Amino acid sequence: MSTPLSRFRAIALYEGISFLVLLFLAMPLKYMLDIPEPVKYVGWAHGVLFVLYVVTLAHVFFAERWSFLKGVVAFALSFVPFGTFWLDKKLKQEEEAKLAARREKQVA
Repeated sequence: MSTPLSRFRAIALYEGISFLVLLFLAMPLKYMLDIPEPVKYVGWAHGVLFVLYVVTLAHVFFAERWSFLKGVVAFALSFVPFGTFWLDKKLKQEEEAKLAARREKQVA
């Protein structure tokens, strides 16, 4: 996690996992089985991870000079189940393309 983008991708992954656990495990336990404790703890962890997501998104937005639209899409995807996983896949593809272009430039 040496770059802003790698830190953002890692936090986005954890934020996405916490969102899914909250939606598909903790909330059903609360509303179907009347066990509210998981929502309290998972919700708290998800809240902390969401704040970290937004902070690292702002950092990577400026560090990588993302377009306004790309930043808004990255923010919006945090509200969509599995959205951060899709974003991670796209960011990884972009990163690999940049590395390949750099290697190609060094060879030429």
